[in-house]
Amino acid sequence: MRVVYFGTAEFAVPTLEALLAAPDIEVVAAVSQPDRPQGRGNKLTPPPIKAIAQSRGIPVLQPERLRKDLEVLAHLEALQADFFVVAAYGQILPQRVLDMPGRGCINVHGSLLPKYRGAAPVQWAIYHGETETGITTILMEAGLDTGPMLKKIAVPIDEDATGEQLLAQLAHLGAALLLETLREFDRISPEPQNNHHSSYAPLIDKGQYLVDWSQSARQIRNQIRAFYPYTHTFHRGSRLRLLAAELTSNGSKQFEPSAIMHIIKSKGFEVATGDGALSLTKVQPAGGKEQPAWDYANGCRLMPGESLGL
Repeated sequence: MRVVYFGTAEFAVPTLEALLAAPDIEVVAAVSQPDRPQGRGNKLTPPPIKAIAQSRGIPVLQPERLRKDLEVLAHLEALQADFFVVAAYGQILPQRVLDMPGRGCINVHGSLLPKYRGAAPVQWAIYHGETETGITTILMEAGLDTGPMLKKIAVPIDEDATGEQLLAQLAHLGAALLLETLREFDRISPEPQNNHHSSYAPLIDKGQYLVDWSQSARQIRNQIRAFYPYTHTFHRGSRLRLLAAELTSNGSKQFEPSAIMHIIKSKGFEVATGDGALSLTKVQPAGGKEQPAWDYANGCRLMPGESLGL
């Protein structure tokens, strides 16, 4: 099988590696987003799959806007691929591209479709308190993750898992499922999605990292897990990242949301929320390293009654 691979984010790496290791598959090109500035120095950084593809002598195409890059479109057409495979690419494929491969375009998506269509299905599943997610391979069409489903695999979401951890787990499951999908393609009966059961998982806006202490303790903990390591609040005018937290049975009704209730020696500190209390166990102050919340509380002489978010 001749395959062109479309992928950009870290989630896309295991699938590319699986395709490259498969003796019955030839990856004839990789398509990715352009190199982008990253980090404090804004150093131009290639997407993760670029180095992998180049190390194997596979041409890498990096159009800024795929639908408008006529040279790249012509090149893709000339490759005469059997399949285009897509995983966390970051651009919508226009109909012209969807029509190019001889047998179809297959997307590796990080949810149990039709739930959580869109760019960040793993993070939003954790944020909304789902207990199960998975991988779905679909036959792509013009809509956003709306194509008929080919194969699925479900996995439970560990109650302590972060978005980062779950993404890594699903990326490897997706690689295996994609190989099964390609090899069984002629025997699979595509299953249309039920649009009435669909939900949307949009790109994560930076504003969604800020904690609203009027929400419940469980919702805030889900937010910390989902958007790890970026969920944050403010303390004494400086940003404080919240990296790990536990639910506690202690009551919080006598405290206003965001108030520090108790300092717990060798563990951390409890914060009142709109419903229940949350015990913070790991944090990262602005300009500092991640640390146990107890060390932070001790170092800044945190006092019960202080409020976060200020």
